[in-house]
Amino acid sequence: MSDQEVLGEAADGIATITLNRPAALNALTAQMMEGLIEASARAERDEAIRCVVIRGAGDHFMAGGDVKGFHKFLTEDRDNYLRRREMQVVAAHQLIYQLRRMPKPVVVSVKGAAAGFGLSLVLAADFAIASEDAIFTLAYRHIAISANGGATYFLPRVVGERRALELALLGERFNAERALSLGILNWVVPRAGLEAETAKLAKKLADGPTVALGLAKNLIRSSLDHSWDEHSHREAESFAAAAATQDHLEGVSAFVEKRQPVFRGK
Repeated sequence: MSDQEVLGEAADGIATITLNRPAALNALTAQMMEGLIEASARAERDEAIRCVVIRGAGDHFMAGGDVKGFHKFLTEDRDNYLRRREMQVVAAHQLIYQLRRMPKPVVVSVKGAAAGFGLSLVLAADFAIASEDAIFTLAYRHIAISANGGATYFLPRVVGERRALELALLGERFNAERALSLGILNWVVPRAGLEAETAKLAKKLADGPTVALGLAKNLIRSSLDHSWDEHSHREAESFAAAAATQDHLEGVSAFVEKRQPVFRGK
C-alpha cells in the first residue's frame, strides 16, 4: 500500500481520487487535505477529465477527523493547535469550493463509515452512491466542536432545517436506507456491487455533454442564492453558451439521424 494519503488516477475521462489511510478508517489529516485539494484542482484543470469519483481505500469511506492527532496536539502543543484551527478549516473549505464549482460531475462512492468531514464530503458532491452497510453520522458534537466542510450549509438544504438540527445536535448514527430517505444519498446498492455501480454511473456521466452538464450543475447549485429575476438571466446565458458547443450540434444531429450521440465534452 502506498504511503501517500491520497491516491489519484485517471482513465477514460474519469478521475478517481482515493482516500488512503485504511488502517485509520481514512481519518482526515492535514496531509490528506493537501492531497485532496491538489487532486481535485488537477481534475478541475484537466480538460480530458469529465467526471470525478471520490472513494475510500479499505473498508470505510472516511471516519471524520484524526481525533488521535487532535489529542496529541491539544496536550503537547495546545497554543499551536488553536492557532491553526481556523486556517485548517479554511483549507478544507477550499476543497469543498473546488468540488462545488467544478464544471464536471463529482461522485462519492461510500462504504463503511462516513462520519464528520466524511459526511460533509458526501453532502458536497453532486451524486452519492453507497453500499447497504454504510453508516453515517455528523459526529462533531461527540468531541464538542461545531461542524465544518459545509455541512451546516448543505445539510439543511438537503434534509430541511429541523432534520439538520437533529443530525447535528444529537450526532446519532444512521444507516444507508435512512440516508437515502433523507435525500443524502441517490442510490444504495449491495456491498459487492458498489464498485461496478459506481463505475457504471461515472461512465454515463463522463460520456455525457460535459459543458452542458457543468452549466446545469452551476445553475442548480446557485439557484437558492438568487432571486428568480437574477436566475432567469443566468439560465439564458448558460443556454446560449451550451448552444455554441460542438456537443449541442452532435446531439441535435443524432436526434435527427435517429442514432446515439457521441459527445466530446466540447
